[in-house]
Amino acid sequence: MSHQIESMAYVNATPWHQLGQQLTPNQPIEVWSQQSGLNFTIQEAPVQFSMKSHEMKSISSFPEQKVLYRSDNGSPLSIVSARYQVVQPSQILEFYRDLTEMAGFELETAGVMKGGRKLWALARTNKSSFVKGNDLMHAYLLLATGCDGTLATTAQFTSIRVVCNNTLAISLDNGIGAIKVPHNTNFNAAAVKQQLGISIPSWDTFIHRMKVLSGRKLTANEADRFLLKLFNDANNGTEKQINARAMKSVLTLYEGQGKGAELSSSKSTAFGLLNAVTQFVDHERRARSADHRRDSAWFGQGANLKQKALDEAWQLVL
Repeated sequence: MSHQIESMAYVNATPWHQLGQQLTPNQPIEVWSQQSGLNFTIQEAPVQFSMKSHEMKSISSFPEQKVLYRSDNGSPLSIVSARYQVVQPSQILEFYRDLTEMAGFELETAGVMKGGRKLWALARTNKSSFVKGNDLMHAYLLLATGCDGTLATTAQFTSIRVVCNNTLAISLDNGIGAIKVPHNTNFNAAAVKQQLGISIPSWDTFIHRMKVLSGRKLTANEADRFLLKLFNDANNGTEKQINARAMKSVLTLYEGQGKGAELSSSKSTAFGLLNAVTQFVDHERRARSADHRRDSAWFGQGANLKQKALDEAWQLVL
């Protein structure tokens, strides 16, 4: 299927791709597991191969690697090293149990992508702030993992701007953007939470920066220079054409077409230009599907571009 979401569940607003099973708020983890499609386990089997000769046919094993497959339908997921440590779907949701029951967090979406090769859950924390006027941002905690070699188990705080549903990663106090646990080590949920600092002391720093950016007025020349610097990595004609289209799209969003672009926090400000970039990455950028775009926006080139835009925007106020 083109959108590549096998199943998911959500509460509150309809997700970016208009798909999924809507739940009423405050459902227990067990309901989330059933409705999001995370109610299976990832099983392991040795890699085997057949050998033929004139006299016989035999089956041999290759002990250095193993096959991962779904328990519910037997679908193969990937071939990985024998040292590979599987993170089960249940561990993704259990990570949030104490946070939702005692810390005021609320699961908002969880699901399965690419036939079970990627799993995620996103919870709204108890932190929200207005940047300026009624321009509201919420803090979320994302936990995702993959079993196809493309994604370490990743926990990160991210902000979502309500007016446009744009996302932007929140750096921790130590400057790290995310906690990543490679699959050659054991996933320890308690240790990850300790590293994150679940009280999110970095939220106040992040919102302070957004407020400072919203007070930094930009001239047209400054906005142009910002975009040239942001998209200046092209090495050939094709990349330069793609980047030129991207710059034009971002500039159009910044100059009034973007969601929330006319708010006082955004109009002709560094905050507005940053949000034009995040809207472009999250919602407008060309991609094979909406979920390829979201994957990129959370973990790939899109995430890197948004972080670069944040760094460059902050340089404007130093």
